[in-house]
Amino acid sequence: MLNYLWLALVALAALIGAATGRLKEVTEGAFQMADTAVMKIALPLVGVMALWLGLMRLAERSGLVQQIARALRPLMRRLFPDVPPEHPAMGSMLMNMAANMLGLANAATPLGLRAMRDLETLNKVPGTATNAMCTFLAINTGSIQLIPTTAIAILAAQHAQNPTAIVGTALLSSLCATTAGVATAKWLGTWRLFRVVPETANGAAAAPAVAAAPAVVLVEPTPLTAWGRAALGSLVVAFVAVFAWIVFAPADYHAATSALHTRLFPSNVPPPVWQDTSAQNVFLRIIGTLSLLAVPFMLVSFPVYAALRRVKVYEEFVEGAKEGFQVALRIIPFLVAILVAIGMFRGAGGIEALKSVLAPLLTPLGLPPDLLPMVLVRPLSGSASMGLFTELVQRLGPDSLTTRMAGTIFGSTETTFYVIAVYFGSVAVRRARHAVVAGLMADFVGVVASVAICRLMFS
Repeated sequence: MLNYLWLALVALAALIGAATGRLKEVTEGAFQMADTAVMKIALPLVGVMALWLGLMRLAERSGLVQQIARALRPLMRRLFPDVPPEHPAMGSMLMNMAANMLGLANAATPLGLRAMRDLETLNKVPGTATNAMCTFLAINTGSIQLIPTTAIAILAAQHAQNPTAIVGTALLSSLCATTAGVATAKWLGTWRLFRVVPETANGAAAAPAVAAAPAVVLVEPTPLTAWGRAALGSLVVAFVAVFAWIVFAPADYHAATSALHTRLFPSNVPPPVWQDTSAQNVFLRIIGTLSLLAVPFMLVSFPVYAALRRVKVYEEFVEGAKEGFQVALRIIPFLVAILVAIGMFRGAGGIEALKSVLAPLLTPLGLPPDLLPMVLVRPLSGSASMGLFTELVQRLGPDSLTTRMAGTIFGSTETTFYVIAVYFGSVAVRRARHAVVAGLMADFVGVVASVAICRLMFS
């Protein structure tokens, strides 16, 4: 599937560019996206990858990942029946999903890459995506969002009357998108067209292009002592106390933090969601506070828990962090390939051509023509779709129905081709099977649901 899509993007870019006289833009788009893939995505990812893979190593060695996976075993066994319940992949996938729901993009990607590495240890046909990998990619493409932080920030910066109005619509739309993506992945996984067939040469079994990372050897850690349980309980109580203080603190506290925020940051940067003290936004304050405290809590609690269970925290963290650089290097060729093709297609004017072709078909379905460019770009590029959304907000106003549709779409869909290139590239998967179709189905349902839900709620 990826072979045909990549070839189609490159060939169409050349043909459209030649027909429209934009071959110069095609060339510039190719070189610009190649530079972006390496300098702005892969290399900056090294440090973040090292941090989160080090923390995951501590969570595994201390037995925390296995405990989390055991608690949610019924749900995970239904979603991933091919993965053993106690396998480290279960915990990695759970943490990735939680980070996505809270909008922690800097944590979700490294955790997702680690989950793919764990799933690869179960892959009997290296280079080909397993059913579990395709389902996991569909969940990431649907990307359930409790708070679409970026979209809210853009609306607030443009002085929307109620920038958080899209929270409910984005949540419902992303639930629809995720459900559709998972159902499609499960259904297509049974088709003969997408059956797993080892690639062979002269009858010899195919060898893996990149050796799968060995699963961490799970050594039963030292049980918690009474003192250790007390220390861990104190840490949890402290977290709950801070959480409750931020959510239910007096208005004077929030007024002081808002004043400090205004003094330190430009006036066009909206304050955090959790500083909204209105009663109707208690849910937003709770979720916003969770997002605010989640990363600091994980950075503290994982090493503390591992230390209480007599794990050598520094040594194990370093061992886990070593994988970060290797993973970042491994995804570079895959990122360059997909982003160069996208850059060429955009430079040639392919998005505009698709808009002119699809507009007569989609307009009768209730999709405003102004949304079409962002809908077409969203699966290809996150930065480009954010730019289109910002332009739409400025042109139509932050409180128009079309703008709220766009914000809901932005918050309930994902950059499908980028996610597939990065995740599959990290384990050298070249045959994506039905992952692309499932991801695009999640995006399509997310768009349709966004338009329908916004019409119901805001018309």
